[in-house]
Parts: sequence; C-alpha cells; structure tokens
Amino acid sequence: MGNSTNFFQGFHIKKLGLPALLGAIAPFSLLLFIILTKEDMLESWMLVPLILIPLGGAAGGVFFYLMGFLWFPKGNQKLIAIIFSTLLYFVALWISAVIAFNFTGHWD
Repeated sequence: MGNSTNFFQGFHIKKLGLPALLGAIAPFSLLLFIILTKEDMLESWMLVPLILIPLGGAAGGVFFYLMGFLWFPKGNQKLIAIIFSTLLYFVALWISAVIAFNFTGHWD
C-alpha cells in the first residue's frame, strides 16, 4: 500500500464552499425569478425543486472546481477538463430537475 496515490492532495473543504455557492446560485436565482413572476405565488410543491435543483448545481460547481483547478491545473488537460466539467454541470442540473419534478409529480 506504499504506492497509493493521494487523489485528494490539497483537498480542503473550505475551498469547496465558494464553487458550491456559485454553482447553486445561478439555478436558484433563475427558479426564484420564474416562481415570483408567476401569477400564483409560491406553492408548497415548488419548495422541492427550489431545494434539489440548486443542490445539483452545487455538486456540479464543486466538480467543475476540482476538475479545472485542482486535478488538472494547466495545459491542454485543463481545457479538456473545463469543457467536460461544464457539460457535466448542465447534466447535473438536468438530472436534479428531473428528480425534483418527478418527485412532486409535475414531470409530464
């Protein structure tokens, strides 16, 4: 076990807070804007997507930070990692939206 690589070298929980916040704030603000501009104000079923979709965004933001700035910090690998993690961010948002709206019964 002496040759094991430290995959999370330089991994600090405090540094993941900002990428998680930035990843969650965009979908949260968009959802809040859509909810507040509707005629009928906040209903109870809207709380589930308002919580789950930003959680998916936070997970995507953390993955984006880890891929682009910690695991592949320079060169062409960084460019590929940023493109891949951007795509995965939107996939995480999509999957969390599907789960949230399916959970509430509004996925038609």
